[in-house]
Amino acid sequence: MSTNDFLLTLSSLTAVSGYEHVSLTEIKKFFQPYCDLVYDDKMGNIIGVKKTKTKTPHKVMLAAHMDEIGLMVKSIDEKGFIKFTNIGGVDQRLLLAQEVIVHGKEELFGVISAKPPHLQSKEEANKAVKMEDLVIDVGMEAEKVKKLINIGDIVSFRSSLTTLMNKYICGKSMDNRVGVAVMIECLKELNRQDIDVELYAAATVQEEVGLRGATVISYDINPDIGIAIDVCHGDTPDVSKDETYVTSKGPVITLGPNIHPKLAKKIMNIAKEYNIPFQTDVDPGNTGTDAWAIQVTRAGIPTLLVSIPLRYMHTTVETVCYNDIANAGKLLAIFIRKLEGELGELLCY
Repeated sequence: MSTNDFLLTLSSLTAVSGYEHVSLTEIKKFFQPYCDLVYDDKMGNIIGVKKTKTKTPHKVMLAAHMDEIGLMVKSIDEKGFIKFTNIGGVDQRLLLAQEVIVHGKEELFGVISAKPPHLQSKEEANKAVKMEDLVIDVGMEAEKVKKLINIGDIVSFRSSLTTLMNKYICGKSMDNRVGVAVMIECLKELNRQDIDVELYAAATVQEEVGLRGATVISYDINPDIGIAIDVCHGDTPDVSKDETYVTSKGPVITLGPNIHPKLAKKIMNIAKEYNIPFQTDVDPGNTGTDAWAIQVTRAGIPTLLVSIPLRYMHTTVETVCYNDIANAGKLLAIFIRKLEGELGELLCY
């Protein structure tokens, strides 16, 4: 399956934070052709393991969160309109007129609606509509809605993946299904090759609500190196260049206290040696990614963060360039192969 086809399938799946189990079986299938073992843990993390013939191998863990932001049903009024709240960092300004799927006893298509502009007062027209003033309309009478939908049911955004020009792709949940795609690209590159480390590829849960999946899986695996794969802000109109990175110009390697300096230097040197384009990000504190949870687990884990530039984060039109995904997968595969005989030195300051 091509990366485009893979992302098309992956983007369409539902994995709202805390409810990733809905798509557990489907996501596991992507790891199986390239791993010796695929399993899930009590939190719902999916782990693919590529074993080695080395008797006492070092362990390297790739981690990319598979969860997405979403909504949750709060109440149903007497007319069948559904009130909701957010799961994760949903920008309420983007909610109006969104298409959604309400995951009740049946999957129901709905639209998020509010008072039309024609009927608003001048004061209302000059303000963004608040989440508490919005409702989901599934086009049913209240009695039937209440039979099919319960308080606490999740709601996902409905948005199909679209191919744009110049190998750009656009859709929902690219944050961070592209990270999962990078892991698969890396596993493809390493397929049928012997490596000297035991490689764990973890699709983690609940990153959007607190890095929870990465915390528990890092504790369980306790790798010698942890590599988080996520997205960062791509070049966007009206946003400072200091806060964004250029899409199509390669993955972004982070530098800062959250990152092991020798590992960062190693992967950047490999990128230069193999003419793989990359960019650098300087983050003086908490990166806000799985890398933060990995680094401080147990006695500490030397950590890297590789990111894919993404435009319009936390919307239904998140946009990335396929070339960045391919280059990130290739770079990580070479980095893992090049660890032979160097790990002991790399892990010392």
